[in-house]
Amino acid sequence: MRCPYCHDDNDKVIDSRATDGGKAIRRRRECVACGKRFTTYEHVERNSRIMVIKKDDSRVPYDRQKVLAGLEKACYKRPIAAERLEKMVDEIEEKLFQAGRREVAAMDIGRMVAERLKRLDPVAYIRFASVYMQLRNLDDLMQEAREVQQQVPPPIGPNQGQLF
Repeated sequence: MRCPYCHDDNDKVIDSRATDGGKAIRRRRECVACGKRFTTYEHVERNSRIMVIKKDDSRVPYDRQKVLAGLEKACYKRPIAAERLEKMVDEIEEKLFQAGRREVAAMDIGRMVAERLKRLDPVAYIRFASVYMQLRNLDDLMQEAREVQQQVPPPIGPNQGQLF
């Protein structure tokens, strides 16, 4: 590791500990040349391994930001914390990596997102489903909304839980 101060590549590790729930290692280092200390983080690089197969059979590298952007659009102006969306993407990624496949269909990722959104927020789910499921008209949209509404617990107070 190159020292960020003097750029020498001779350092020693002073301390190592697990961080981020065991998903990374934090290492405190000291440069042998200049004596300054700095911190590095080591984690498994996984994103570059998975290719996403799109509808036209083209393949693109998995992009966490695309999944997160889709969630953010679906959840726009909904009472859902950004941290919850990040956690949802973490869960989806973990499932993808545990499967050990080098390629995954975009539809499979969309299905995983939809399942989680349906449990989290019915309105966000309908927004996402209208694109993901390619609902073609208002009847398709209304049918999906009715199905979701039947699965959602009864509203807590007035006007809560209504989809439309």
